[in-house]
Amino acid sequence: MFSKKLVQVNITHVSKKSCREFRNRPDFTKNTYQVERGFYNYLQEHHLKFFEDLLGDGERVLTNLSDLEKYNVDWYLQARGSSAVVLKPKTTQEVSTILEYCNSNKLALCTQGGNTGCSAGGVPVFDEIILSTELMNEILEIDEHGGTTLCQAGVILETLDNALAEKGFMVPLDLGSKGSCHIGGNVATNAGGVRLLRYGNMHGNVLGLEVVKANGEVLDCLKTTRKDNSGLHIKNIFIGSEGTLGVITKVALHCPPKPKSKHVAFLGLQSYDKVLKTLKKARGELGEILSAIEVMDAFTIDWGEEHIKFKSPLDKYPYYLLIETSGSNEEHDALKIISFLESALLGNYVLNGIVAGEPSKIQSIWAIRDRLPEGFKDHGWFGLYDLSLPVTKFYTLVDETRAYLKNQAEAVFGFGHLGDGNIHLNVMARKYDKRLDKDLETFLTKRVLHLRGSMSAEHGLGFLKRKYLPMVNSPGSYQLMTELKRLLDPNRILNPYKLFP
Repeated sequence: MFSKKLVQVNITHVSKKSCREFRNRPDFTKNTYQVERGFYNYLQEHHLKFFEDLLGDGERVLTNLSDLEKYNVDWYLQARGSSAVVLKPKTTQEVSTILEYCNSNKLALCTQGGNTGCSAGGVPVFDEIILSTELMNEILEIDEHGGTTLCQAGVILETLDNALAEKGFMVPLDLGSKGSCHIGGNVATNAGGVRLLRYGNMHGNVLGLEVVKANGEVLDCLKTTRKDNSGLHIKNIFIGSEGTLGVITKVALHCPPKPKSKHVAFLGLQSYDKVLKTLKKARGELGEILSAIEVMDAFTIDWGEEHIKFKSPLDKYPYYLLIETSGSNEEHDALKIISFLESALLGNYVLNGIVAGEPSKIQSIWAIRDRLPEGFKDHGWFGLYDLSLPVTKFYTLVDETRAYLKNQAEAVFGFGHLGDGNIHLNVMARKYDKRLDKDLETFLTKRVLHLRGSMSAEHGLGFLKRKYLPMVNSPGSYQLMTELKRLLDPNRILNPYKLFP
């Protein structure tokens, strides 16, 4: 372990403000979830010297406790590790050297992007070395003829989208965390986002990857062609692997043209049956310009107005829909969505609604949906369940969960991507209760599997949901996954305690 002298040097750099923030952090994951540390070596001073010789001892090798804390704690304040060092490589070769050294010395390593995940997959559980991709942030190429881009894994989603917009293109992914999440993390978790209905998830838009294996070998799968039948698509192994099979260093993406016309409708509805009828109507009447359909219940909006201080543009209704259209003809698209709303009102599908086409108004309406997670991390314990279900059972499960828990939870509510069957079921309690967590998990797993759904729709399994892997996959599929892990990471140094239980 570190010498006492080195530990004392680190602690002297902690400010009073940092100490206050430190006390507000969650307990260590190993204590909360009673995890046993793997048989990895502890970080020694000669290991640290190697990293400092490679990266320098300034801003690219962090050891001060005040610097480390934000990397050790996940965004939702559900998990906390105790890593003693953060490494910030800039190049693939530096990543390769780091992994080769860690593998040879059996030092566990956790790769971290923007640290916006919901399953604690990007923070250490114990003292794993944190490899941050935030300095691997170069956009290397934008091909205006092929509609593709090549970038490093640490490029922020919104940064890439803005750069593509200047060329008339867009990233086919949009998340509430777009201002901080990294492309590499989006690929590693196979992110879906609000426009999966139109553009699909990351899996369908990744053309190629560069990945560093656990032993430091660089795997080049960076083809940018959309059609390639020359053998197995090796890149696909790493999409959704959450840093457990290799470290993604570069990404090649297919980028669709940026829409010239965009509109949103915000609707109030009286029942979930009306929500389903409006969904069917929207698909039929808006067709080729439909890009997103989000659903929220009344408690969701009440929560946002109280804790995030946004203001709903409509009065109180049991359910709300946010429908977005994207196209190439402003007049045509505006006429189409206004006609849809008028028809929905006359047919008693919806009780009230508005349509917006101005960018500022579109942004303010989307903020209602995007900002919802902001209030979660400052309010006790949240069970954040990211589920895929048949759309007819979306709010049936919310009601069932509320009835099952009775008075055990402070609140149960849901919202999500209605267009692709992904609901975010949220259970709120004043503090973490292991018995409640386990009881709820057992109930939801049984119900979701019965409904032939998924326990992880787009946020990955990470640490908090790793036990679901063998539950929701066939024995043969699960066995093949574990064999791939043994093959690609025999020392199990890559993101241990995550994904694989």
